[in-house]
Amino acid sequence: MAATPNRQFKNICVLSGFNYGKHKEFVEVAVDLGQSIAERKLHLVYGGGNQGLSKLVLEAAFVRGSQVLGIIPRVLKPLGSLSDSPTGEELVVSCMQERITEMFNHADAFIFLPGDLATLEALITLASWAHLHIHQKPIGLLNVNNFYDGFIAFLNHAIKNYFIPSNAKKLFICAHTANELLDLLQAYRPSQTPGPLCWSIQIMMVTVAAVVVVENPVDLANHGHALREKPQLRVAVSGYFPVAAKIRGCSLKKGIDHLLLESSDDDDRGRQR
Repeated sequence: MAATPNRQFKNICVLSGFNYGKHKEFVEVAVDLGQSIAERKLHLVYGGGNQGLSKLVLEAAFVRGSQVLGIIPRVLKPLGSLSDSPTGEELVVSCMQERITEMFNHADAFIFLPGDLATLEALITLASWAHLHIHQKPIGLLNVNNFYDGFIAFLNHAIKNYFIPSNAKKLFICAHTANELLDLLQAYRPSQTPGPLCWSIQIMMVTVAAVVVVENPVDLANHGHALREKPQLRVAVSGYFPVAAKIRGCSLKKGIDHLLLESSDDDDRGRQR
């Protein structure tokens, strides 16, 4: 399940914790959200596991025909493993940051239910990426029982004290019901104005005076095999972005091979001198 090109809305990532919360409204809105996702023929990406509000969204969407992908760090599997009954696919990753990156790669939009610190980590990470113009995917807050009022108050406080620009509030689409929030997310249209920042990863060889720029790179771990095969490379990364990796129009592995060939030629010429 990959993110849909051309801004077509198909895959939605829902994030929450492994708990059900204090109030019945949290449970009710999670079930409503799963049902609404399936009714709109959307597919679900979520944080993996089979507990808490995530479980309710997962089951409500899956039994009504949505494709489901759970993304969970290996160390958390014992805490939230999927049940014996089939409830979609599961992708096991190495760490929390990789989980956020894979969620980003597979989703067209995000909904945050009431959740825990890991939920807030993903919220802040994705909002930061949007603020820095790394992506333009919509971020929704399902503000049931005014759960996210405190977060919005913090944003206002940071804006008032000139630590966050006032337009940062536009990064978040907020609603109190599942259907209202899905309507707003599906109506969202990203800005056509290009961002002021141009992101890239630089792969730098320590042993030679050469730099290769990887334009619009993804999660470098996806291409780690190309680096592991070249032990003479030492890699320094300035940036980390979940988009397609290219080096001057060719694959990362070919780019590294080309760089090593140039380096080898330089070494040979140095020895001949």
